[in-house]
Amino acid sequence: MNSRERILLSINHKEPDRVPIDIGSHPSSSISAISYYRLKKYLNIKEGHVRIYDLSQQLAQIENEFIERFKIDAVDVGRAFNTQEDDWYDVEINGIKAKFPSWFHPIFNDDDSLEVVNSEGVVLARMSKDALVIDQTYYPYEKGYPKDMNEFLKALPKMAGFEMVSPPFDHLENKGFWRDLRKRIEKLRSESDKALVMSTGISFFQFGTSMKPMDKFLVDFIRRPKEVEKFLDLILEFQMVSISMICKYVGDLVDIICIADDYGENSGPFMNPNIFRKLIKPKLEQVCNYIKKNSNMKILLHSCGSIVPLIPDFIDLGIDILNPVQINARGMDPKFLKDTFGNEITFWGGGADTRNVLPNKSPEDVKKHVRKLLEIFSEGGGYIWNTVHNILPDVPPENIVAMIEAIHEYNNDMR
Repeated sequence: MNSRERILLSINHKEPDRVPIDIGSHPSSSISAISYYRLKKYLNIKEGHVRIYDLSQQLAQIENEFIERFKIDAVDVGRAFNTQEDDWYDVEINGIKAKFPSWFHPIFNDDDSLEVVNSEGVVLARMSKDALVIDQTYYPYEKGYPKDMNEFLKALPKMAGFEMVSPPFDHLENKGFWRDLRKRIEKLRSESDKALVMSTGISFFQFGTSMKPMDKFLVDFIRRPKEVEKFLDLILEFQMVSISMICKYVGDLVDIICIADDYGENSGPFMNPNIFRKLIKPKLEQVCNYIKKNSNMKILLHSCGSIVPLIPDFIDLGIDILNPVQINARGMDPKFLKDTFGNEITFWGGGADTRNVLPNKSPEDVKKHVRKLLEIFSEGGGYIWNTVHNILPDVPPENIVAMIEAIHEYNNDMR
């Protein structure tokens, strides 16, 4: 059984020959550039690069040697772009030597901070000397909302995310992008048996909080629901253009499409589930229905936090996969999740606690932790192993190795 078959079989709730593994197939299942740099040093791997492909989160692109060494089963289609040396340039950042994409030129200040500035000179995002990610600092709509699509489109260049786009969409403005995208994914598919994953940037709540500060946006869900609904309609119209092009050009080649829209925090959903069902769910339903009708892609929804009350809604929408399965949030008990929802939705994540265990425990404790979670999640399929979100900078490399060894040992024992 090859990697693609293994993952698709598990998504269809059948138990494959071994538990499928993912590290790095999308920007919520990856590894910090700092951790990746230290891991390479720990393993005495001097070849290759530390290429930061996700700029806001400072994530490293997993190299082929690690994909094979760790028996990773899924890859990001964005790796089909920026493959040449001159697509990158050297930087020293956060105490490591790494590479930025050649098109990304932030301002490096004398105080060792970094700023992302648009063509109008507006500082959109910043990373201070001691920070580890680039944080958004500017919002196009502190007050009010765009009145129509024309105003909406004019606001896009003032969103930090549009100055830090991850591949393949950092090439979107290139002539013939969509035809080139298809050719590159065809080549990637022919040369690899890995499941192909595409991250899209499709979201509603997160998109809204990129235009308007989250606290004000959440207040408006209660005080100005009609204005919020009109705003969400504009977001939907904008997103459907992307979805239709993705389905048309690569919907038969990509295995998993990612929608990233965080609906939860540590203790519960950001909003009352009834508000979600009234304002967001109908928009998300249109996206999911279109994907299902116009492609072969399985739908992965990334949503952090405590989201148990919303999982039945995700299943109702036809979402196939839930990520990152934040087991350290309220109510997100692994056994409860598997027993309650495991026959209806696939869990992609939840395989190691990146907040409490990976950074702080011994390698032996990490192994026990990972194995226990595998025993809960893997039975009967419907599971792809991945950490709870990205591997963060404070994780010791020996714990990353122990984590991977635990998965391989479990898979060997199950044969």
